[in-house]
Amino acid sequence: MLETRNLTIRFGGHVAVDHVSCSFQPGTLTAIVGPNGAGKTTYFNLISGQLPASEGQVLLAGEDITLLPAPLRTRRGLGRAFQLTQLFPHLTVRENVRLAVQAREQGRGKGGAKWGGWGGIDLLRLWLDHQPWIAEAEALLEQVRLAHRGAATAASLPHGDQRKLEVAMLLALDPKVFMFDEPTAGMSVDEVPVILDLIRALKARKDIVVLLVEHKMDVVRELSDRIVVLHNGQLVADGAPAEVIASPVVQQAYLGMAAEEPA
Repeated sequence: MLETRNLTIRFGGHVAVDHVSCSFQPGTLTAIVGPNGAGKTTYFNLISGQLPASEGQVLLAGEDITLLPAPLRTRRGLGRAFQLTQLFPHLTVRENVRLAVQAREQGRGKGGAKWGGWGGIDLLRLWLDHQPWIAEAEALLEQVRLAHRGAATAASLPHGDQRKLEVAMLLALDPKVFMFDEPTAGMSVDEVPVILDLIRALKARKDIVVLLVEHKMDVVRELSDRIVVLHNGQLVADGAPAEVIASPVVQQAYLGMAAEEPA
Protein backbone atom coordinates (compact mmCIF):
# COMPACT_ATOMS: atom_id res chain seq x y z
CA MET A 1 0.00 0.00 0.00
CA LEU A 2 2.79 2.43 0.94
CA GLU A 3 6.51 2.30 0.23
CA THR A 4 9.50 4.59 0.63
CA ARG A 5 12.63 3.89 -1.38
CA ASN A 6 15.90 5.49 -0.24
CA LEU A 7 13.90 8.45 1.04
CA THR A 8 16.28 11.26 1.98
CA ILE A 9 16.21 14.93 2.89
CA ARG A 10 19.17 17.24 3.48
CA PHE A 11 19.14 20.62 5.17
CA GLY A 12 22.48 22.07 4.13
CA GLY A 13 25.06 19.59 5.36
CA HIS A 14 22.65 17.85 7.73
CA VAL A 15 20.93 14.67 6.56
CA ALA A 16 17.68 14.54 8.55
CA VAL A 17 16.33 11.38 6.88
CA ASP A 18 18.97 9.15 5.35
CA HIS A 19 17.99 6.68 2.60
CA VAL A 20 15.08 5.09 4.49
CA SER A 21 13.45 2.22 2.61
CA CYS A 22 10.29 0.69 4.10
CA SER A 23 7.11 -0.91 2.84
CA PHE A 24 3.83 -0.99 4.74
CA GLN A 25 1.10 -3.55 4.12
CA PRO A 26 -2.67 -3.16 4.59
CA GLY A 27 -3.97 -4.52 7.87
CA THR A 28 -0.91 -3.50 9.88
CA LEU A 29 -0.15 -0.82 12.44
CA THR A 30 3.50 0.24 12.43
CA ALA A 31 4.94 2.35 15.24
CA ILE A 32 7.86 4.59 14.28
CA VAL A 33 9.97 5.32 17.34
CA GLY A 34 13.32 6.79 18.32
CA PRO A 35 14.81 9.60 20.41
CA ASN A 36 14.08 13.29 19.85
CA GLY A 37 15.72 14.43 16.64
CA ALA A 38 15.76 10.92 15.18
CA GLY A 39 13.86 12.04 12.06
CA LYS A 40 10.45 10.53 12.81
CA THR A 41 8.29 13.60 12.11
CA THR A 42 10.53 14.59 9.19
CA TYR A 43 9.98 11.13 7.70
CA PHE A 44 6.23 11.66 8.12
CA ASN A 45 6.55 15.07 6.45
CA LEU A 46 8.31 13.51 3.47
CA ILE A 47 5.63 10.84 3.10
CA SER A 48 2.71 13.25 3.37
CA GLY A 49 4.29 15.95 1.19
CA GLN A 50 4.94 18.73 3.72
CA LEU A 51 8.62 18.54 2.74
CA PRO A 52 10.16 17.77 -0.68
CA ALA A 53 12.56 14.83 -0.78
CA SER A 54 16.19 15.49 -1.71
CA GLU A 55 16.41 11.93 -2.98
CA GLY A 56 14.33 8.76 -3.16
CA GLN A 57 10.69 7.96 -3.78
CA VAL A 58 7.30 7.64 -2.08
CA LEU A 59 4.86 5.16 -3.63
CA LEU A 60 1.19 4.76 -2.75
CA ALA A 61 -0.55 1.64 -4.07
CA GLY A 62 2.26 1.36 -6.61
CA GLU A 63 1.95 4.95 -7.86
CA ASP A 64 4.96 7.25 -7.54
CA ILE A 65 3.67 10.31 -5.64
CA THR A 66 7.08 11.78 -4.80
CA LEU A 67 6.50 14.99 -6.76
CA LEU A 68 2.86 15.52 -5.77
CA PRO A 69 2.06 18.35 -3.32
CA ALA A 70 0.42 17.48 0.00
CA PRO A 71 -3.21 18.24 -1.07
CA LEU A 72 -2.98 15.86 -4.03
CA ARG A 73 -1.46 13.16 -1.83
CA THR A 74 -4.43 13.57 0.50
CA ARG A 75 -6.77 13.05 -2.46
CA ARG A 76 -4.83 9.91 -3.38
CA GLY A 77 -5.48 8.52 0.11
CA LEU A 78 -2.81 9.75 2.55
CA GLY A 79 -4.38 11.04 5.78
CA ARG A 80 -2.27 12.83 8.39
CA ALA A 81 -2.93 13.96 11.95
CA PHE A 82 -0.22 16.34 13.09
CA GLN A 83 1.77 16.73 16.30
CA LEU A 84 0.38 20.28 16.42
CA THR A 85 -3.30 20.50 15.55
CA GLN A 86 -4.27 21.73 12.07
CA LEU A 87 -7.82 23.09 12.31
CA PHE A 88 -10.01 25.91 11.00
CA PRO A 89 -9.97 27.82 14.30
CA HIS A 90 -12.84 30.24 13.66
CA LEU A 91 -15.27 27.64 12.29
CA THR A 92 -17.40 25.48 14.51
CA VAL A 93 -16.42 21.96 15.46
CA ARG A 94 -19.25 20.60 13.27
CA GLU A 95 -18.16 22.73 10.28
CA ASN A 96 -14.57 21.52 10.57
CA VAL A 97 -15.65 17.90 10.24
CA ARG A 98 -18.30 18.65 7.61
CA LEU A 99 -15.68 20.34 5.43
CA ALA A 100 -13.47 17.25 5.69
CA VAL A 101 -16.39 15.04 4.60
CA GLN A 102 -17.19 17.47 1.77
CA ALA A 103 -13.55 17.54 0.61
CA ARG A 104 -13.51 13.74 0.44
CA GLU A 105 -16.75 13.52 -1.52
CA GLN A 106 -15.87 16.31 -3.94
CA GLY A 107 -12.43 14.77 -4.42
CA ARG A 108 -14.26 11.64 -5.56
CA GLY A 109 -16.43 13.67 -7.91
CA LYS A 110 -19.56 13.58 -5.74
CA GLY A 111 -21.71 16.43 -4.48
CA GLY A 112 -21.21 20.13 -4.87
CA ALA A 113 -23.42 23.02 -5.85
CA LYS A 114 -25.48 22.74 -9.03
CA TRP A 115 -26.35 25.68 -11.26
CA GLY A 116 -30.08 26.22 -11.85
CA GLY A 117 -31.89 27.51 -14.88
CA TRP A 118 -32.08 31.02 -13.43
CA GLY A 119 -28.34 31.54 -13.74
CA GLY A 120 -27.62 31.11 -10.05
CA ILE A 121 -26.81 28.37 -7.60
CA ASP A 122 -29.61 25.90 -6.97
CA LEU A 123 -29.88 26.58 -3.25
CA LEU A 124 -32.31 23.74 -2.57
CA ARG A 125 -29.97 21.22 -4.22
CA LEU A 126 -27.03 22.73 -2.35
CA TRP A 127 -28.90 22.32 0.97
CA LEU A 128 -29.90 18.75 0.12
CA ASP A 129 -26.30 17.91 -0.87
CA HIS A 130 -25.09 19.14 2.52
CA GLN A 131 -27.44 17.02 4.62
CA PRO A 132 -25.54 13.69 4.28
CA TRP A 133 -22.28 15.51 5.01
CA ILE A 134 -23.74 17.09 8.14
CA ALA A 135 -25.17 13.75 9.29
CA GLU A 136 -21.81 12.03 8.81
CA ALA A 137 -20.05 14.87 10.65
CA GLU A 138 -22.41 14.41 13.60
CA ALA A 139 -21.74 10.66 13.66
CA LEU A 140 -17.98 11.23 13.66
CA LEU A 141 -18.27 13.74 16.48
CA GLU A 142 -20.15 11.09 18.45
CA GLN A 143 -17.25 8.67 17.88
CA VAL A 144 -14.71 11.09 19.34
CA ARG A 145 -17.13 12.22 22.09
CA LEU A 146 -17.41 15.79 20.86
CA ALA A 147 -21.08 15.85 19.80
CA HIS A 148 -21.90 18.17 22.70
CA ARG A 149 -19.35 20.72 21.41
CA GLY A 150 -20.55 20.80 17.80
CA ALA A 151 -21.57 24.47 17.88
CA ALA A 152 -18.39 25.68 19.60
CA THR A 153 -15.54 27.19 17.57
CA ALA A 154 -12.47 25.01 17.18
CA ALA A 155 -10.32 27.73 18.75
CA SER A 156 -12.39 27.64 21.94
CA LEU A 157 -11.71 23.95 22.61
CA PRO A 158 -9.09 22.83 25.13
CA HIS A 159 -6.06 21.14 23.62
CA GLY A 160 -7.28 17.59 24.24
CA ASP A 161 -10.57 18.26 22.47
CA GLN A 162 -8.73 19.86 19.55
CA ARG A 163 -6.75 16.64 19.14
CA LYS A 164 -10.00 14.66 19.12
CA LEU A 165 -11.45 17.02 16.53
CA GLU A 166 -8.44 16.55 14.29
CA VAL A 167 -8.83 12.77 14.53
CA ALA A 168 -12.52 13.14 13.57
CA MET A 169 -11.45 15.13 10.50
CA LEU A 170 -8.92 12.46 9.59
CA LEU A 171 -11.58 9.77 9.91
CA ALA A 172 -13.84 11.86 7.67
CA LEU A 173 -11.27 11.73 4.86
CA ASP A 174 -11.37 7.89 4.95
CA PRO A 175 -7.80 7.54 3.63
CA LYS A 176 -5.91 4.41 2.62
CA VAL A 177 -3.08 5.36 4.98
CA PHE A 178 -3.70 6.86 8.44
CA MET A 179 -0.70 8.74 9.87
CA PHE A 180 -0.80 9.71 13.54
CA ASP A 181 2.00 11.89 14.93
CA GLU A 182 1.85 11.56 18.74
CA PRO A 183 -1.97 11.55 18.79
CA THR A 184 -2.23 11.56 22.59
CA ALA A 185 0.28 14.38 23.21
CA GLY A 186 -1.08 16.99 25.62
CA MET A 187 -4.16 14.93 26.50
CA SER A 188 -5.30 14.24 30.03
CA VAL A 189 -5.36 10.66 31.32
CA ASP A 190 -9.15 10.59 30.93
CA GLU A 191 -9.02 11.70 27.27
CA VAL A 192 -6.39 9.27 26.00
CA PRO A 193 -8.61 6.13 25.90
CA VAL A 194 -10.98 7.75 23.37
CA ILE A 195 -8.19 8.15 20.81
CA LEU A 196 -6.64 4.76 21.54
CA ASP A 197 -10.02 3.06 21.06
CA LEU A 198 -10.39 4.75 17.66
CA ILE A 199 -6.90 3.62 16.64
CA ARG A 200 -7.69 0.07 17.80
CA ALA A 201 -10.79 0.09 15.61
CA LEU A 202 -8.74 1.25 12.63
CA LYS A 203 -6.16 -1.44 13.32
CA ALA A 204 -8.90 -4.07 13.03
CA ARG A 205 -9.52 -3.06 9.42
CA LYS A 206 -7.61 -5.09 6.83
CA ASP A 207 -7.77 -2.60 3.95
CA ILE A 208 -5.72 0.27 5.39
CA VAL A 209 -2.25 1.06 6.71
CA VAL A 210 -1.84 2.80 10.09
CA LEU A 211 1.42 4.58 10.96
CA LEU A 212 2.00 5.88 14.47
CA VAL A 213 4.76 8.09 15.84
CA GLU A 214 4.59 7.72 19.61
CA HIS A 215 6.93 8.16 22.58
CA LYS A 216 4.78 6.26 25.08
CA MET A 217 6.13 2.73 24.97
CA ASP A 218 3.08 1.25 26.71
CA VAL A 219 0.96 2.52 23.80
CA VAL A 220 3.49 1.20 21.28
CA ARG A 221 3.58 -2.23 22.93
CA GLU A 222 -0.19 -2.54 22.98
CA LEU A 223 -1.09 -1.26 19.52
CA SER A 224 1.74 -2.04 17.13
CA ASP A 225 2.14 -5.05 14.86
CA ARG A 226 5.60 -3.81 13.90
CA ILE A 227 8.13 -1.28 15.17
CA VAL A 228 10.50 0.76 13.03
CA VAL A 229 13.31 2.55 14.89
CA LEU A 230 15.01 5.65 13.47
CA HIS A 231 18.21 7.18 14.81
CA ASN A 232 20.03 10.14 13.25
CA GLY A 233 17.71 9.78 10.28
CA GLN A 234 18.64 6.17 9.62
CA LEU A 235 16.54 3.03 9.98
CA VAL A 236 18.31 1.00 12.66
CA ALA A 237 15.70 -1.63 13.59
CA ASP A 238 12.56 -3.04 12.01
CA GLY A 239 10.55 -6.00 13.21
CA ALA A 240 7.99 -7.49 15.56
CA PRO A 241 7.47 -5.45 18.76
CA ALA A 242 8.83 -8.07 21.16
CA GLU A 243 11.93 -8.57 19.04
CA VAL A 244 12.69 -4.86 18.63
CA ILE A 245 11.92 -3.86 22.22
CA ALA A 246 14.04 -6.72 23.57
CA SER A 247 17.08 -5.60 21.60
CA PRO A 248 19.63 -4.18 24.09
CA VAL A 249 20.95 -1.79 21.44
CA VAL A 250 17.50 -0.32 20.85
CA GLN A 251 16.62 -0.15 24.54
CA GLN A 252 19.82 1.51 25.67
CA ALA A 253 20.75 3.72 22.75
CA TYR A 254 17.47 4.64 21.07
CA LEU A 255 14.60 4.34 23.54
CA GLY A 256 16.44 5.40 26.68
CA MET A 257 15.34 2.25 28.50
CA ALA A 258 17.32 -0.13 30.61
CA ALA A 259 17.69 -3.58 29.10
CA GLU A 260 14.95 -5.83 30.38
CA GLU A 261 15.74 -9.03 32.22
CA PRO A 262 14.47 -12.13 30.40
CA ALA A 263 11.29 -13.61 31.88
